[in-house]
Amino acid sequence: MQAALRLAQRGLGKVWPNPAVGCILVRGQEIVGRGVTQPGGRPHAEAEALRAAGSRARGATAYVSLEPCAHFGMTPPCADALIEAGVARAVIAVEDPDPRVSGRGIERLRAGGVPVDTPLLAAEAAALNAGFFLRMRQRRPLFTLKLASSLDGRIATAKGESRWITGADARAIGHRLRASHDAVLVGSGTALADDAELTCRLPGLAHHSPVRIVLDRRLRLSSDCRLATTASHHPVWVFTRPEADAGRRARLTGAGVVVTALAMPADDAAAARIIARHLADLGLTRVLIEGGAVVAAAFLAAELIDEIWLMQAPSLLGGDGIAALAPFGLDELAAAPRFQRIASQPAGADWIAVYRRRT
Repeated sequence: MQAALRLAQRGLGKVWPNPAVGCILVRGQEIVGRGVTQPGGRPHAEAEALRAAGSRARGATAYVSLEPCAHFGMTPPCADALIEAGVARAVIAVEDPDPRVSGRGIERLRAGGVPVDTPLLAAEAAALNAGFFLRMRQRRPLFTLKLASSLDGRIATAKGESRWITGADARAIGHRLRASHDAVLVGSGTALADDAELTCRLPGLAHHSPVRIVLDRRLRLSSDCRLATTASHHPVWVFTRPEADAGRRARLTGAGVVVTALAMPADDAAAARIIARHLADLGLTRVLIEGGAVVAAAFLAAELIDEIWLMQAPSLLGGDGIAALAPFGLDELAAAPRFQRIASQPAGADWIAVYRRRT
């Protein structure tokens, strides 16, 4: 099962709106088939493992990191495929929270004569697909906040200079983070200041670049910016307000940018919740927030940040530097968002710490 979970991890950022699943078929002491959910969410991991195993699947034990589906969608139910292949036993890490499945895959297997053992490494399996679970249960994606700052929590100098606070090693880890998320989200201020492209620029991973999302209430983004001029290669979604300039919207749309007008309230936290629900409805399960300070503060105030990747350079920019977070109305320490450090490591001269929200 640990091997099936490692397989599943390969699909993160590539398989939305589906979960990332790994499947391993074992007959005797031999692994006869391996499968992982393919880009775009299909074929499913079980179908890939059965295809690899062929006739050797008969009599095998299937280790699956998430309950096999039991409904007809773009593909037939994986539970039926395992039964028809003659699998002798199924070991399932955790139940699928999708209401179309939610125990029905397990029931279908047992009704088809396949003994099922479950759960196994359920906490690890649920954590791996936390974004999918959140989308199913709370109608929102998982949000990861990436902060690259100085030791005193500044993301740019007083004049706005920010390239580069952290070194090449930390930036490479940031690009790998992009590749493991369905989308990367920034505010219009960050997009304008950096003329950011927001792609994954590591060798061999360019095709894993996520959907690029800009929150732009006033629709300030130009159709000449790098995001717009590369929209035909990697999707760009812009969220604005209904009263945004129609001419600018038309130019962005003509460049291939998907512009969506949403009725967003003036309260930033309330607007963040609306955005989160809309992104879930579009199928996103994992979203990386890269800036700026106002967007980060809004999602924190809305209690939507699930993980923080804090990348700190061994430098100090002082109180006149731009803070990593804008004010978000915190009056009492007891109300402060709380996170638990789950990992830390050096990255060249910088230091990276990963924090997970306490629940």
